[in-house]
Amino acid sequence: MSDVVVGLDIGTSRIRAIIGEISDSGVFQITGVGTSPSTGLRKGVVVNIENTVRAVSQAIEAAEMMSGVEVTQCLMGIGGTHIDGLNSRGVVAVTGKGRDNREIGQEDIHRVIDAAKAVVIPMDRQVLHVIPQSYIVDDQRGIKDPRNMIGVRMEAEVHIITGSVTSVQNMVKCVNRASLNVVDYMLHSLAAVKAVMTEDERELGSILIDIGGGTTDVLVMADGAPLMTAVLPVGGIQVTNDISIVKGISSETAERIKIDAGCCWQPLVEENEEVILPGVGGRPPVVIPRSEICSIIQPRMAELFTMIESKISSITRSRQLSGNIVITGGGALLPGVIELASDIFKTQAIRIGIPGTFGGLISEYRSPEYATVLGLVLSLWERKRSEVQEPAASVQVSQPIREKLRGILKSFF
Repeated sequence: MSDVVVGLDIGTSRIRAIIGEISDSGVFQITGVGTSPSTGLRKGVVVNIENTVRAVSQAIEAAEMMSGVEVTQCLMGIGGTHIDGLNSRGVVAVTGKGRDNREIGQEDIHRVIDAAKAVVIPMDRQVLHVIPQSYIVDDQRGIKDPRNMIGVRMEAEVHIITGSVTSVQNMVKCVNRASLNVVDYMLHSLAAVKAVMTEDERELGSILIDIGGGTTDVLVMADGAPLMTAVLPVGGIQVTNDISIVKGISSETAERIKIDAGCCWQPLVEENEEVILPGVGGRPPVVIPRSEICSIIQPRMAELFTMIESKISSITRSRQLSGNIVITGGGALLPGVIELASDIFKTQAIRIGIPGTFGGLISEYRSPEYATVLGLVLSLWERKRSEVQEPAASVQVSQPIREKLRGILKSFF
């Protein structure tokens, strides 16, 4: 197994890369973090190949320079408005042929998942993930792992995530042209859940809101599995555009003002706080109250949260979610986002999703902006670690047989 893993988050406004390594003491830690502006995507979809390739190369090179290693493959994040999710169910009979009883094996689980994902999807779409939610064995519900159980009939409830074939291929092409092999891809919001949501939150029922530059990802988790996936075509760029249009300034200046002086909850703004707007075309700078910036940002963010509430209403009406609303992405850095979300969703169970500490460059990645890319690198590392442990497990299973053989041989000699 390679001691180096790479996660690559290709977003609408930024491209981020993280390199993780195992230390000499056997501890996994982050050793490289790279980021670059993204100008080749719109709403999470590639619209300019050359610009995207250049940005990916810059992010990877920055991470390589920081870590001191050269990388050749990565786990790539997938997002964009082309993403869709649906729930499905499959049913199979437990095969008893050649067995003394109808004990459920791994092949039965594969068959029932194959049956569940046999749904009709358009030719221009592909299945990205099939995630089991729970199993039903002979009307016994809520089973997480049915292996070795006795049964006649088994059902699987799964969540299927699909995406546009061409959108996925274009992103893979950009990464390949940046001299990286894509070992696999993973939905942005699933990766973010991996990095910022606790196991209790996933089991009790929680909502992840990842506010990016061009899109906002929403993922509803319950009983440890996703219930709903959605991507809204609204993000931080819309807030920047509003400031730019209302105040008559460039998008770059509006973005800087949003980051430095932005707020989306009016009660947090002091009366005497001021913001300097640079002059355009030779005009002198203008000093305005900070509350004016807030009055532009707050309605747009309130509209976003209202759209999310409407999107998840079918889930929240039919199921009690006792966990938290976890907000990540660059939009989570806006002051007042928790207060505004609490007002819209009518709950205090809201927090900012800050990734945990995994050693190495802690100050570089402990921010909501890095939730997705950190989740990617953690997922790839766990996958590689499990691949190494599986052969070891098979050796342990065969050990008792070896001892029996040794005892038989001793009895003869």
